[in-house]
Amino acid sequence: MEAAVFIFSLIDCCALIFLSVYFIITLSDLECDYINARACCSKLNKWVLPELVCQGLATVLMLVSMHWFIFLLNLPVASWNLYRYLKVPMGNMGVFDPTEIHNRGQLKSHMKEAMIKLGFHLLCFFIYLYSMILALIND
Repeated sequence: MEAAVFIFSLIDCCALIFLSVYFIITLSDLECDYINARACCSKLNKWVLPELVCQGLATVLMLVSMHWFIFLLNLPVASWNLYRYLKVPMGNMGVFDPTEIHNRGQLKSHMKEAMIKLGFHLLCFFIYLYSMILALIND
């Protein structure tokens, strides 16, 4: 059972790594003016909710399986994703809004956030991989 938890978490983490790389590529395309702000934001907003669900699922899975350290490691990122999703101002297109993405350095902050998430998910990937191997050896 423990190995199945970490196998699922590993697959979930791979999906989150893919999403982080996709966010970075799309934001850098906007930064280099390869795509316009509206196209960029519509592409990114499409993946905000699946990212929230995947991160929340991994967090709840670690809570249910009583892996407290990994749960506490995932909790701040899941909370931040939920906070960011719930605090979208009224009238905005979503978390990424084309009218505001170039204002007040939001593009740089979104890029920095995507890089931090990529680093976090890579760290979690290796933690899940180690835990999965340990669980398979102990079974």
